[in-house]
This record gives sequence, C-alpha cells and structure tokens, in this order.
Amino acid sequence: MNKKEQKLLEYYRRLPPDQAETLLTYAEFIAERYGRVDETPAEVQPIPRPEKESVIAAIKRLSATYPMLDKGKIFNETSSLMSQHIIQGREAIEVIDELEDLFAGEYTGFLNDRDEL
Repeated sequence: MNKKEQKLLEYYRRLPPDQAETLLTYAEFIAERYGRVDETPAEVQPIPRPEKESVIAAIKRLSATYPMLDKGKIFNETSSLMSQHIIQGREAIEVIDELEDLFAGEYTGFLNDRDEL
C-alpha cells in the first residue's frame, strides 16, 4: 500500500460510521466514473509446471499465472529464494515449491483484500 492509500485509509478510520460510509460511497462513485480500466485479469491464469524447470523459468511462469499480483511486494522473498538456489546451491525443485507457495499465498491475500472492499 502506498502512502496515499495509507492516508486515505487513516482518514476513513477516523470518521464516524455514517461519514465513513459516505466517503466509501463517494470513492465508489469516483472510481466508476473516472477510474482507469484495469485490464489485468483477477483470476489465476494456470500454466502447468513442466517436469524440468529452472528457477528463473518458474518465476516467469508464476508471474504469468498470477498477473494481478504486485510483484514488488514479493520481490525480496523471490530474490532470497533465487539467491538460495544460485549462491547456496539449494535444489531448484525445493525453491520452485516455495515460490509456488509464495505466489499462492500472495494471491490469497489479494483476494482477501479485494473482498474487504
């Protein structure tokens, strides 16, 4: 969440319930009228996991499978797993399993955040 989103959430939380509902209604109106059309699919775009796959190919596959995710949010964890494979010699299959769990978990969080709105 960026600073502007955090600030908006802070304002929302400070309001009495009736005014918070008014703010939400207004935000929905503005979003419908002026919001950009998000062409990124919200559904998972399943791509089967090949028998032999490199960690880099897995990251590309998972990014395509979950196009709606903010890759910046999982960059550190993805980079850490990649480093464990390249520098520490961790098996690719183990790293790819963790990457799949990471992306799936982030997708679950994405759905929960979307449902809260």
